[in-house]
Amino acid sequence: MAKTAGEFEQEFIQTAKEKTGKSLEEWLELVKKTGYSKQMEILNWLKKEHQLNHMQAQFVAGIFLNNGQVVYQNESNLLENQFAKCEDMRPLFDAVSKKILFNFPDAQIIPKKTYVSFTAKKEFAAINIKPKEIRLGIDLGDEPFTEDLQKTKLTGPMPRISHMVVIQHINDLNEQVSFHLQQSYNRSHKKQGN
Repeated sequence: MAKTAGEFEQEFIQTAKEKTGKSLEEWLELVKKTGYSKQMEILNWLKKEHQLNHMQAQFVAGIFLNNGQVVYQNESNLLENQFAKCEDMRPLFDAVSKKILFNFPDAQIIPKKTYVSFTAKKEFAAINIKPKEIRLGIDLGDEPFTEDLQKTKLTGPMPRISHMVVIQHINDLNEQVSFHLQQSYNRSHKKQGN
């Protein structure tokens, strides 16, 4: 079974000194001295100036910006944090998630820092929870955009999540959206050679 982000993060913390020459605490102190406060500037600085790989830099930057606390260790906290400003969206999110997992039994839901991933071998859907809507992102490649099938505005998922559907009521997750989810799921499996 693939490692979770939490397991990768814990492994990085335990082996940082051995693999990078500095402990996590030493990296956090170095970042603090730069005065940087944005994820990308910290990430780029760590990679360019200190030759950390992307994942190592991601963990250092994430933990630094999370006030020195681990980011991925507790997936239930990652999910709960997404409802901090939009608790009213919880029932709709639960209904949408239940429907996706019912239609794709091999999928798993993986809470991330800024979004929720639906993954079966590869990520085929992603959700951003907003105060008045759920943005459901899917991978449809070059499919034309329409009023209902918009260019994605999601925060967090990979660039291949190209389109999104805005869901304000469970009825918005209709047959057309289910069809697009199936297309995205099929594309994610095709990329794996299946």
